[in-house]
Amino acid sequence: MTITITAFERSPDRGRGLARDMRVRWALEEVGQPYDVRLVSFKEMKEPAHLALQPFGQIPTYEEGDLTLFESGAIVFHIGERHAGLLPDDVNARARALTWMFAALNTVEPPIFDRALVMILERDKPWYDHRLSALEDSIRKRLIGLSHRLGDADWLDGAFGAGDLLMVSVLLRLKGSALLEEYPNLSAYVARGEARPAYKRAFDAQLAVFTAASAG
Repeated sequence: MTITITAFERSPDRGRGLARDMRVRWALEEVGQPYDVRLVSFKEMKEPAHLALQPFGQIPTYEEGDLTLFESGAIVFHIGERHAGLLPDDVNARARALTWMFAALNTVEPPIFDRALVMILERDKPWYDHRLSALEDSIRKRLIGLSHRLGDADWLDGAFGAGDLLMVSVLLRLKGSALLEEYPNLSAYVARGEARPAYKRAFDAQLAVFTAASAG
């Protein structure tokens, strides 16, 4: 059965690989599974057909036969369970991988994503500087812990896996910022993720959508 995912028709990230369908594309590339992409407009995302797949009107969604999933982390986990390459066979190692997946999405990502929104939507507000400073302090606390745990290792728990895929995806939103550069081992960690052939294939596929939309 062909896997179909949804993605932005016109991505607000301007093809930088930050839209969350990138995580699913990357996971599918890592495990060598072909997939189709159905592009949706912002208008279509709020219509009944899409809301039946994603009740919050977001992307990505995942369809395979009679299975429909939403939430990028849940989709990546499902791919890892179905196909070798993202989750280890050892029970304890798999549990640790799941822990890192939750850490990426529940602990590390929220203040990073909020910072991005504040920088776009609240720059002209009187509370902007205070709000940004508070968020960056929160981000640093998380990066300190992550940097310490990663140390000199290439990946979070042995071989590259789903936890790394999601963590790198989250940290990419800080790429080029002074915040990430304060932690050289995390900057190098992100670069290793970007250097993976599967990541490059996923990035190129997502960028092609933005490039085509811009040319249209």
